[in-house]
Amino acid sequence: MQMNRVWRKTAFHVLVGIGALICIYPILWLVASSLKPNDEIFSTATSLIPSRLDFSNYAKGWKGFAGITFTTYMKNSFIIVILSTLGAVVSSALVAYGLARIQFKGSKLLFGCVMVSMMLPHDVLIIPQYVMFAKLHWLSSFKPIIVPQFFGVPFFIFLMMQFIRTIPGELDEAAKMDGCSKYGIFYRVIVPLIVPSMITSAIFSFYWRWDDFMNPLLYLNKPSLYPVSLALKLFLDNDSVNNWGAMFAMSTVSLIPIFLIFFFFQKYIVEGISTTGLKG
Repeated sequence: MQMNRVWRKTAFHVLVGIGALICIYPILWLVASSLKPNDEIFSTATSLIPSRLDFSNYAKGWKGFAGITFTTYMKNSFIIVILSTLGAVVSSALVAYGLARIQFKGSKLLFGCVMVSMMLPHDVLIIPQYVMFAKLHWLSSFKPIIVPQFFGVPFFIFLMMQFIRTIPGELDEAAKMDGCSKYGIFYRVIVPLIVPSMITSAIFSFYWRWDDFMNPLLYLNKPSLYPVSLALKLFLDNDSVNNWGAMFAMSTVSLIPIFLIFFFFQKYIVEGISTTGLKG
């Protein structure tokens, strides 16, 4: 019996290890390719060990294009991500609190509209949004990417609503007896208790905005405004030799913030999602 358990555990860990290696192999290949000379990247594509380490790809990639260094692209990405995440989390928390705790006429209809908006494909909204932002003269700026986040994100609203519903209503009544208004209850009672769901929403917002390619492609016409996701495309030039090494190097650099966010806040992702849908 004991030998069977040992064999089962060994087989389980071997299978999990193989699965993990398959999942992480593209990242390992990306990092290894960023350290290879440009002419060896695809000629030795099956090997993860470079014949010689070539760190010049990072220097060439960071130099950027037309006098615009990769520092500018990183700065633009952080501006978009930080402001968008702040707006999405704060506005979604306010909307979620209103729909979950405040009874008013039409609240169920509004909640239904939020749920329906989650099902709309992004492609359906591209043309009307572009026309609206063009009439507002917001093109070639960060506004079309950042401002809509300050009006709530349906998925985050749903996530926080489910979290708020696990909080006993007696806490609201106790705070009301102490003289708190609805806004006081929100800031002093609700917000401290929904921190896991807010951090989970912030992490998802960070990932989505950092990887977003379509919106910057539509609304940003100046290279000096490009974020990292759009700047990486500049390494591929149909009129000359593609600088794959520099592109892979900067792609590796662009993964660092994502790994850091996941490493430091992964427990909040699990806690925020695992408690969603539970009712107290």
